[in-house]
Amino acid sequence: MTSSPSPHRIWLSQSRFGSLDGLRALCILAVLWHHAPIWAGMASPLAGPLAGSVIWSRGFLGVDAFFVLSGFLITTLLLRERAALGRFSLRAFYQRRALRILPAYYLTVALAATWAVVFKGRSEDLALVPWYLLFLANFLQGDIALLSPTWSLSVEEQFYLAWPLALMLLPARLVLPALALAVGLNVAGILGVFGSGPQIGPLILALPNATYAPMLIGAGLAVILAGPRGFAGLCRVFGGRLAAPLMLGLVVVLAAVLPEDLRGWPNLGLHLALAGLVAALVLREDNGLAPLLRAAPLARLGAVSYGVYLYHLIAQTLVLRIAPDIAPWALFVTYSALAWALAELSFRHFESWFARFRP
Repeated sequence: MTSSPSPHRIWLSQSRFGSLDGLRALCILAVLWHHAPIWAGMASPLAGPLAGSVIWSRGFLGVDAFFVLSGFLITTLLLRERAALGRFSLRAFYQRRALRILPAYYLTVALAATWAVVFKGRSEDLALVPWYLLFLANFLQGDIALLSPTWSLSVEEQFYLAWPLALMLLPARLVLPALALAVGLNVAGILGVFGSGPQIGPLILALPNATYAPMLIGAGLAVILAGPRGFAGLCRVFGGRLAAPLMLGLVVVLAAVLPEDLRGWPNLGLHLALAGLVAALVLREDNGLAPLLRAAPLARLGAVSYGVYLYHLIAQTLVLRIAPDIAPWALFVTYSALAWALAELSFRHFESWFARFRP
């Protein structure tokens, strides 16, 4: 008589986590909100009990959630490939990442640089273009206006370059301690414990704002869930149906009550809460947020969220050129819709051509 597979085995066999596209959609909506000029209205009594709260200015946490998610998914993919084949291919990994990320990214850099130099007359911005092409924007002092959000893509690419190699070389028993040490060093670096980094041209190799910690924490979550004991332990904490809405509530509460300066331990607490939310979403497909996050519009927005992130400032600029006096709320809705439309066009008619070559 054949025994039923364990919950851990069933989880390892999943090729897709149904709630994560919806989570991506919430993340990109938070970023779109963050770059819309409507915070001032949130100080009015009409905003309710959270009037004047710093939570309205914290849409940037959508990027932190993207980081946690990226660290978790990339590490899960690599660990499962190694479990199935005995090793994972760095070459195939880098090919997949390059073909997914580079086409739309380099198109955006070209469009933004052309706008800045040709239409705005900022010829000095040409000197910054090579640093964007090399994914070093997170160290730049100054930026090309339409490319200011790409610092986060530089952080991700640097993580993608280093982490798979480290995962391949580290003994299994040292992976989690190494991740914990890296998170601690990153927090210390953000706090300026090690002083300012060296300057190379327009780059300063320091971490005043950008952080690798959420991706490292997401990677740690994947490592823990890959083992049966870690999986069982996290199931006891995050495996209930209500765990997902409770963790989302915790993230919102922390965003509302933590001090204005999040650097250091407050940020670490938020990143751990975001990792708990991801755990609750992937441990069971029928989690309490699944009806919302698996809804077709949110799932589709999440699927093209990378393009929305790349093109959203271009969309905002176009809307403001056409309607410079548009009301803040109307701008938010209009430029968000336009960014989504541009992302759909890019995904279907540009990025999909390169996707055919992914191993």
